[in-house]
Amino acid sequence: MEKVATDIIFTVTNDLSYDQRMMRICGTLADAGYQVELVGRTLKHSAPLDSKNYKQTRLNCKFTKGKLFYIEFNVRLFFYVLFSKAKVLSSVDLDTILPHTLVSKIRSKKLVFDAHEYFTEVPEVYNRKLTKAVWGMVGKICIPQVDVAYTVSQSLAEIFTGKYFKKFEIIRNVPQLAAVVIPHKEQPLPIIFYQGDVNEGRGLEQMIGAMPLLNAHLHIAGEGPMLNQLKQLVQSLNVTDKVKFLGYVKPEQLPALLAEATIGLNVLENRGLSYYYSLANKFFAYMHAGLPQVCAPFPEYKLINETHEVAVLTDCTTPALLDTINDLLQDRNRYSKLQRDCEAARQQYNWQSESQTLIRIYQHVLS
Repeated sequence: MEKVATDIIFTVTNDLSYDQRMMRICGTLADAGYQVELVGRTLKHSAPLDSKNYKQTRLNCKFTKGKLFYIEFNVRLFFYVLFSKAKVLSSVDLDTILPHTLVSKIRSKKLVFDAHEYFTEVPEVYNRKLTKAVWGMVGKICIPQVDVAYTVSQSLAEIFTGKYFKKFEIIRNVPQLAAVVIPHKEQPLPIIFYQGDVNEGRGLEQMIGAMPLLNAHLHIAGEGPMLNQLKQLVQSLNVTDKVKFLGYVKPEQLPALLAEATIGLNVLENRGLSYYYSLANKFFAYMHAGLPQVCAPFPEYKLINETHEVAVLTDCTTPALLDTINDLLQDRNRYSKLQRDCEAARQQYNWQSESQTLIRIYQHVLS
């Protein structure tokens, strides 16, 4: 089928450098023949952007967090997309959908909504009544007006479809299927590896709490608001020789780090429905690396694990993590089975498969 040459603008509130999902989406659509632009923001310590096959734009904002940031960013985004030539405006989560909705009405542009998470139920929002009410109202006004919507899991698709009376399709946040040789772990001590934002409720405090009694290292790849607090916890528990903070790691650097790791960490506290119904990128990244993981016992992870046992499901407490990880390190037969199931699972859950849905969606919205 001949591809339609057009412009699609995606907008996010991050600085673009480490958003693997958006890199995959924009790169795939550009490869399919579309002219794509990804818009985000500049942060004080934003690294230079690597060259891509799509356009990347960062908006400069005076404010960097809180209500003033969201107001400023949305105003700047409104005027940016108002004068763009894009035919499709694709909003990533609720924090960019309002300016897109307004511009879509003013200039008769198509509107797409990409829900990466249950935005009103993330820990930073769900227990703040006014903030949650504001974003909830934005969703009720804007989402029913979109032409197409999609999200990352079956659970969220069902919730959003019922809530907004708009069908949500599913595009999982999975890596490209590539040739991977599962390495033999020969490190003097096993490495527990975490990748992702260093936010509340990610099990990092509980994991660090287990380190004094665990004969292993912990590597944390990512940054976020909890970083300084976690570093202080490491100091207070006297485990600075066991815990390594890697900072932000570019996507192309992750495979080498995952190859050195022994166990992936993907545990969550049950802080709102966004975490409870999550299906994180790291879950699939560990899977594709042939890396057994300890994982939250939440619905989407349970569903996949019933068919392909790639994880040991455990509660997000220090005693549970300590027992689960020690058991897995000592049970070589189970560890090997998890590795084998990772290989089978990644044949089913990969970007080559998911991208077909993505391309179909944008072919439909531009037809």
